[in-house]
Amino acid sequence: MAEQNPNSRPRILSGMRPTGKLHLGNYMGALANWVKLQDDYECYFFIADWHALTTDYADTSSVLANTQDVILDYLAAGLDPGRSVLFVQNKVKQHAELFLLLGMITSLGWLERVPSYKEQQENLVGKDLTTYGFLGYPLLQAADILIYQAQYVPVGQDQVAHVELTREVARRFNQFYKLDGKDVLPEPESLLTPSPKLPGTDGRKMSKSYGNTILLTDPEPEVRKKLKTMVTDPARIRRSDPGDPDKCPVGDLHKLFSSPGTLGKVYEGCRSAGIGCIECKGWAADALVQILLPIQERRASFSESDVKNILDDGNARATRRAEQTMVEVRAAMKLAPAG
Repeated sequence: MAEQNPNSRPRILSGMRPTGKLHLGNYMGALANWVKLQDDYECYFFIADWHALTTDYADTSSVLANTQDVILDYLAAGLDPGRSVLFVQNKVKQHAELFLLLGMITSLGWLERVPSYKEQQENLVGKDLTTYGFLGYPLLQAADILIYQAQYVPVGQDQVAHVELTREVARRFNQFYKLDGKDVLPEPESLLTPSPKLPGTDGRKMSKSYGNTILLTDPEPEVRKKLKTMVTDPARIRRSDPGDPDKCPVGDLHKLFSSPGTLGKVYEGCRSAGIGCIECKGWAADALVQILLPIQERRASFSESDVKNILDDGNARATRRAEQTMVEVRAAMKLAPAG
């Protein structure tokens, strides 16, 4: 039932699409926060391989390899399979069953007004996104959340609309169907994730689609190479020109990763033209390497069989929990039980 055990930790659900190795933007925007949430929440974190098909359906050749990369990045960042359920979406078929059933009651207008629906159609040029799967992906997200009767969903501000849709869908389901007079699907709440400004090497938001990322797996020479080409304060045309770290993408990296002492040197040296951009970028690279090194060491510690065992266990645990919800959903809808 929707009522929760008051002695249990609140349950959360979140995931990422397997579109390649994860980068610093993924880490700062989600992963680092997920690691902290493990202490206070019952956590379900998944790899959304079905969601990868909503925009990349024409070529699925890399989905499996990308899934392996993402689970390794999850583990490298500090997600603990002893404290969190880590699993792959398509291994839990109940997601698809609930998605289908919720599709019977979800208004077409609700899906068409999701902000990202038109935005992505405009931005992802060259792809035919006039598909049922693309229109319905926010409802699949809703099923992902509701199948675990999650109370919270850690999201950035740009994903709040998806959680609101999930709440609407749960509300509508509960209006039509109850089990012993009680609601089956709780309405989840957004758990806003602090999302610091993390620029890519071209100054725009770090994103795979822009090709401006620093990967969690980038070795030190690659990090330093990428930082050397990073854009800086446009006011610093010559070495002798003073600059402003508050107007510089490299300055944004320093604010997030450098020590207070280094940050002080950056502000003083940049504004007085006492340091050049190459030196400043070198200090930023030093800080990034210190962040990435332990992540990369953890990643290297997991063997292929370790990853398989972790996912087998997580898939089984997620399936058991999802089936508990589906037993209630089928009963509330007066459908025949599975099997």
